[in-house]
Amino acid sequence: MGHNSHKRQILGALIATTVSFGAQAQLAQNLTIHPKALALGNAVTADPPGVMAIHYNPAGLTRLDGRQLEVNLMSVYLDIDADFTAPEGYEIFGIDGLETDPLTGKQRDPVANTHSHTNNVALYLPGYGILRAPPGPAVAPSAGISVNPPGSKLTFANAFYLPLAAGFYRDKDDPGRYQPQATALQRTTYLSPTVGYEINDEWAVGAGIHLSHMGIAADQYMRAPNMLLGVAEILQDAFNCESGDEPLQPWLALCGGNVGPWDDIGALNINVQETLSPTYALGVMWEPTDWFRWGASYTSEADMNMKGTFEIEYTDDWSGFWQSVNGSVLGAITSAILSLPSGAPREAGNVSMDLVYPQHFQTGISVDVHPKLTLNADIGWTDYAQWDAFVFRFDRNLEFLNAARILSPDNATPNTLRLPLGFKSQWNWAFGAELHVSSRLDLRAGVEIRDSVIPDDQRQVMAPFGGANLYSVGMGYQWDKDTEIDMNLSYLHSIETIPADTSCNVNCDNITNIIYNPYAGLDIKTSLRVVMAGLSFRTKF
Repeated sequence: MGHNSHKRQILGALIATTVSFGAQAQLAQNLTIHPKALALGNAVTADPPGVMAIHYNPAGLTRLDGRQLEVNLMSVYLDIDADFTAPEGYEIFGIDGLETDPLTGKQRDPVANTHSHTNNVALYLPGYGILRAPPGPAVAPSAGISVNPPGSKLTFANAFYLPLAAGFYRDKDDPGRYQPQATALQRTTYLSPTVGYEINDEWAVGAGIHLSHMGIAADQYMRAPNMLLGVAEILQDAFNCESGDEPLQPWLALCGGNVGPWDDIGALNINVQETLSPTYALGVMWEPTDWFRWGASYTSEADMNMKGTFEIEYTDDWSGFWQSVNGSVLGAITSAILSLPSGAPREAGNVSMDLVYPQHFQTGISVDVHPKLTLNADIGWTDYAQWDAFVFRFDRNLEFLNAARILSPDNATPNTLRLPLGFKSQWNWAFGAELHVSSRLDLRAGVEIRDSVIPDDQRQVMAPFGGANLYSVGMGYQWDKDTEIDMNLSYLHSIETIPADTSCNVNCDNITNIIYNPYAGLDIKTSLRVVMAGLSFRTKF
């Protein structure tokens, strides 16, 4: 009855965690690097900004002369909302989720018809895991230097920056805590030795090696509003467990702890990282006239074997229920045959995860349509089709994988787990405009059209977005002959509507959809707003 729900629940929590990482990765690309790039909608492959040309197009380093130092600060504010609405006839195995529970005096499903909200940012601290920033905006720094020896066609550069960063945390009683309570996904490039070479007045090329750290972590509460647990609650009611009597002891005991479709099962913590993940970047620029520029850049993929730990803490009710089942005659026999849970309060161990950081290609043009106006246009592609599946390897045989192997032999062994995702690669457009107000002041505006990589039937609360557009304004100011300041203000908004039983990563309600649907049968609407304000300072030294 309930043993598959226990094991598949854990499996589902892992699936929900990893699926969201991919969608967050798509959203978080290029949001924390350079104010000029953001102000122009990231349409800068033919007009890369300062030292951060290392990331956008290494050929652009040839536009820097002498020795230059650049420091960037990006302030990020998140606003994440979700509504969980019970449709007409909302029930699990005939149990009305909106009726009052006689034991607690509260609504049986505490999540139904509630609202989730957070604006708390989380970062990934290498070697530690999730770092919960104080409420309000968080700051992402980056910095770099470039050296162009006098008379040389070579420009050398190095930078520290975050090519990908996303994370948030909720209050522990927030209804969104089942997907999840806290999460962080971050790629930190700590060394990026790069060289740009000016072939002639029209052509320039560049290449670099990027050495990065990649970290993924999540803390998540677990529940399983499924028919299997609905059966468990009906049987406990039939056994009159609240009276404390066990009518079938010692043959069968079901009253060791209260379990049901809307009760918490426990909490999952997973933390994996790759300390050294190298990629390489190539770029080219062509400027045949003084009013037209073309650029293209490519960043390689990175095969990673991320390693870390997982821990599952079960509730007293959940572990007590299985301890009582195993303490009965029929329960002990069934447990030996089917590898039922033992009722341990905690499981923990080491885990590794195969992950490909996807390759990226971008190309674009920059055209001076008027002495006072420059227009940029880019198109970029990221190979998220690589994320057809993720693979976990555990350092021991786990109970829930034995059940998963029976249910899905193609995706599980006693110590490995393959998670199908089915992500798709996308081409994204970007456009920017720059108004040259004076010899010292430029005003900028841009938009980037970001299509979702996650299929409609895999949407969820942990990744609260689909397609989204990035809108930005900004300015550049030449402080003196050696110093330039850039600023931006950017806004991204995404709204997703997920009707009940349309995404089996969040709200499917069939008996086979226990992986992983903590909001089974509920209509869900998510909203994500991101506001970014950045400041860049670059000067010769």
